[in-house]
Amino acid sequence: MQKRPKPSQVQYFEVSGQAQDRVKIPKVFWARMQSVGLNPGMILRQSNLPITIYGGDLRITTVQFFAIWEAVRALTNDPTFGWKDMSRLSTDQYPPTILAALHARDYRDCIEKFARYKKLCGAQEFRLTRKGDEVLVEISWPFAGDEPVPTLLLDAIFALITELGRRGTKSKLDPKRLELQRPREPKDELQEYFGCPVKYRAARDVLVLRAVDFERPFVTHNEELLEMLTPQFEQALSVGRGEQGILAQGKWVLKRLLPGSQPDLSMVAKELGMGERTLQRRITEAGTTFRQLLSETRHELARQYLADPLIEPTDAAFLVGFEDPNSFYRAFRSWEGKTPAEWRASNHSQSKRN
Repeated sequence: MQKRPKPSQVQYFEVSGQAQDRVKIPKVFWARMQSVGLNPGMILRQSNLPITIYGGDLRITTVQFFAIWEAVRALTNDPTFGWKDMSRLSTDQYPPTILAALHARDYRDCIEKFARYKKLCGAQEFRLTRKGDEVLVEISWPFAGDEPVPTLLLDAIFALITELGRRGTKSKLDPKRLELQRPREPKDELQEYFGCPVKYRAARDVLVLRAVDFERPFVTHNEELLEMLTPQFEQALSVGRGEQGILAQGKWVLKRLLPGSQPDLSMVAKELGMGERTLQRRITEAGTTFRQLLSETRHELARQYLADPLIEPTDAAFLVGFEDPNSFYRAFRSWEGKTPAEWRASNHSQSKRN
């Protein structure tokens, strides 16, 4: 049995914030499709979507976005199209959000920028998990419902993350492994492209990087370009968070700060770019207190982590900011009326029934 990492070796990075079900398809996407003989009309008819989606700044839903990628798969009948599309993508075709990632300080900064700013045009959320000498990159689609993620789309995103690492470091940077829930398709060539083992029929879809590569500096780092782009992106994100309300903003920040720490009001205020008194007043106006907001955030995260069978309760305690597991157990009992082990067993039984 594989030895589990100690809590100090487990780290989560919630980097994307709260997504909204609004996906913007850039014009360069349609241009890439046309370059391989797929015009927008063909794709949209195959998707059963209106032609008005093509062009302009119209946002579509996650389900509609999935339908477009499924249409591309049906029209190409090529299981390699997703990763090949990203491998062929030239730098001058990168949208500004991807350019910001390419010109980051290092691979970690690149992926965090990519995940953070992708929220401006997508509805996916990223989770980066560091366990020992590995960094796990996972993607979730909170508005997908029961719709499976198109294989070409998943391959394209993992390939883009890989391409950014290779182009930023100017080296043949290969992931450690790729795990996919789907069975292997004939001639998918994933192992040849990613340069690492590919595990099929896995428990989840995850790209596993080496932690040492995560810290590799980028030859393409351009501080002047980032100084121009970052304020615009941050302002756009701030507008989006403002639409969500101060409590949602506070929880978003707390979820990033909690693993292994005990964030206070001043830390959250600094992250949100406002004074402590302003934050305190706005939380009070929303009908709660910072202490209650912290407790609710810990409760939400605890349920999320305990729902994952790979995370031990002691690890969950660390990840929600408790130094002492006993304090976590007492807090969890006050939230749920059960111990973490009892809650997990009950949740597992209910999932099996469903």
